[in-house]
Amino acid sequence: MLKTPSPTATAASGHAEGVSNDEFRAAMSRLADGVVLVTAQEPPLDPDDPGAPATEDVGMTATAFVSVSLDPPLVLVSLREGSRMDDLLAEQPLWAVSVLTESQRHIAGRFAMKGRVSDRLLFADIPYARGEVSGAPLVDGALATLECRTEQRVTAGDHTLVIGRVLTAHVPNADGGPLLYFRGRYRQLG
Repeated sequence: MLKTPSPTATAASGHAEGVSNDEFRAAMSRLADGVVLVTAQEPPLDPDDPGAPATEDVGMTATAFVSVSLDPPLVLVSLREGSRMDDLLAEQPLWAVSVLTESQRHIAGRFAMKGRVSDRLLFADIPYARGEVSGAPLVDGALATLECRTEQRVTAGDHTLVIGRVLTAHVPNADGGPLLYFRGRYRQLG
């Protein structure tokens, strides 16, 4: 039977639909998601300074990443509005995705930290290759790697949905299964 929220429940939840943030988060935590590392290159902060780094690598762990279309090949990643990656991809149309394996949990955790150190230090001991189109880091040993160009950005609540056209897709000879996120923790199949 469908339960209609009372006006009191609606007011207490903070949402007109009657679902609190905690209730929604708990329900969605029951959905297992694959874990990816989204990467891009930030343009030089001071292009007039010859001593400044030419570019800087930026990375972010994401679990809201899905295939959208086969023809043309499109994917979607959901970014917290105002996050560093959201701001960067608003200006930088090229980005990449590494689908992480169960043995790459440390990479996922490192790039998911709040108040973390600079991305340069986070990439320091991770083996990666540069994407041939995006120039963004592609993690060695990932289950799959994709390079994308932003086609569309859609504001959705407190997130931005970035739809990207897949420009390259590779399936390296990676061992192991996928890294999953379920009930607030990283998991593996089996």
